[in-house]
Amino acid sequence: MTGRGRLDLRRRDLPAVELEIARHRRLLRQQGDPPVPDHHRDEIAAHVALLPIHHVQLAIPRDGEPQCRAFWGEVLGMHELDKPPVLAARGGCWFRGGDLEVHLGVEDPFVPARKAHPGLLVDGLRALARRLEQAGYPVTWDAEFPGHDRFYSADPFGNRLEFLQPHGD
Repeated sequence: MTGRGRLDLRRRDLPAVELEIARHRRLLRQQGDPPVPDHHRDEIAAHVALLPIHHVQLAIPRDGEPQCRAFWGEVLGMHELDKPPVLAARGGCWFRGGDLEVHLGVEDPFVPARKAHPGLLVDGLRALARRLEQAGYPVTWDAEFPGHDRFYSADPFGNRLEFLQPHGD
């Protein structure tokens, strides 16, 4: 077999080898062994830096902007942002509070996100829970996330929202 033929065979087998390596890495992680260096991941990390999220987008029904203003603006105390004109024509609205920016976009037909959700870090979690409940938005506490107090609630359209705050201890 020529050198070219051997090279073609190796290229053909490479995906199977990579899958086997990934499987062994998973097994080692499950056993609690230290991670095996992943040179491909290291190469990516040398050229790409993941930064904080710019915004979270949630879907709303057509003509839902007034309810968004009441919830995100009045209940949560966020400031409405001006959308660029080309995007404003699509409907929806944008809000910012602290480092968090939420974009609410019209989706037709609308279906609320009941499982997928943003996890929003806050300071003053219990006060926020009281504020939501007083405004008619039920809060469900969940102690299952290590190192954090957290609860779930929903926006006026049923989109699931998670609010969490690291423990002080």
